[in-house]
This record gives sequence, structure tokens and C-alpha cells, in this order.
Amino acid sequence: MSAAGNNRPTVDGSAGRRPAGRTIPEGGGRIQYWLSTIFARVAVGAYLRLHVEGRERLPAGPALLCFNHQSWADPFVLIAALPARPDLFFFGPKEADMRIGKKNRLIALSRRGIPFRPDKRGLVEVARQVDALFERGSRLAIAPEGRIHAGERVVLPLDDGAAYFAVRAGVPVVPIAILGLGWLRFGGTVRVRIGEPLPVIPGRATRDAVEAMSIATRRALLDLVADGRDREPPGPFGRWLTEVFQDWPEGSRPPIEDRR
Repeated sequence: MSAAGNNRPTVDGSAGRRPAGRTIPEGGGRIQYWLSTIFARVAVGAYLRLHVEGRERLPAGPALLCFNHQSWADPFVLIAALPARPDLFFFGPKEADMRIGKKNRLIALSRRGIPFRPDKRGLVEVARQVDALFERGSRLAIAPEGRIHAGERVVLPLDDGAAYFAVRAGVPVVPIAILGLGWLRFGGTVRVRIGEPLPVIPGRATRDAVEAMSIATRRALLDLVADGRDREPPGPFGRWLTEVFQDWPEGSRPPIEDRR
């Protein structure tokens, strides 16, 4: 049984007796949460043209949101595009100490990040944090590819961690495609496309159940990005803004490889 206990979320995303608005941060954390919401909406709205498709598909209660990952700006776009309630949190960054790096400090200030341990230590505690988040009726967004990549129509093979959290807690998985963030062009159009929730039947997070959910999630993401279009790089400022926080495993932007 997960930490949600008898209040485990159902397939439709409801959370039993738990109110959907309850959250993890309290006191000053609530102020930081709402300030980060306002900042993201103002900054994204001032620099990009944001179009959201399928917002009505979001479950009312807790859910795991799985998005494709092309840019460090993905979380800011999602904060701007999605409702602020139920509360929205993000899984990552990979460092346990979120004081490391400018991007991590921004995440820490927003009180939205749940760091994970890539060395596999502390995973039980991380899973408990995720369970507690869902129990409080919140949403958790994850980039299940585990790294950024180039290519609008690309979806890399997914890590099983996202599916494991969903199956463990019995919350629906919502695939979300972010199109147009390959380059951060001033005035560029960014589409956030929300897919149909993938229901999860509460039960043991067996290897077969987790693998099946990972496959279904990747298939849904591929369908959502199928009409993506790669654009030419913007001017000097747009290229600088795009790359300033990018963490390319290859060390620099790789060529586009259409991996389907």
C-alpha cells in the first residue's frame, strides 16, 4: 500500500476525502509558490506567444504530468500554461543539494522542486515525498526522457521512474507536449498540448505494469508531437537565452535525430 493509504486517488484523479487544494509548502513557502507563478506568467507572456490546447482534459485531482523536454524553460512555460491549483510541482533537478547552480537555486526559491538522487540512494524517501504530494491532491510534472534533446518530433525512450510513481500511487498520467521551445525566439509561438489522461488502476508497481505505462506514455507523447516543426535559430540574443541554462549531455547542441 502506498503512503496515500485509504485516501488513495482513484482512476479519475479524485483524492477521496483529501481536499485537492492542500499542498506541501506552508507559510513563507506559499508566498514563494505564488510569486513564482506570477513571475512565470509575466515573463513567458512578455517573451513568447503561448497557446494551450486541451486544458479541459486535466483531471481535477492529483495527477502525474509527463512532458517532452527540449529546453530549460519547459517548467516556466508549464507554470504559465497550467492552472495554479491544484498545486504544481516538478521532479528534479538531479542534484540533492539544490543550492548548486543558478537554475537549481531558482527552483529552490520557487518551492516547487523535488530533487532526486541519480546515484540511487535515498529513493525510498523520494518515493515517500511523491506519495505525500499526491495524497495532498497536488500535481507532479516530470520530464521522463531524463534529459533535454533537440528535435520537435523527438521523444527519447522514457525512464521508468515516472510510470513507477503513477502506478504506485494510482494516479492518472497526463501526457503533455511542448512545441516551439527548441529555440527561444522573441515573439515565437509555443504550443502546450495536453493529451488524454492515461488511467492507472491502483495496485502493486510490478515491472510489467510500470513498463506498460511507460510504453503507453511515450506513444501518447509521440502522437502529440507528430506535427512539430523545427525552426531556424533566432538572432544572437535568442540563441544566448536558449543555451544559457541548457545542460547538453554531449557538451553542446547535438544534431536532430528523429527517434520514434
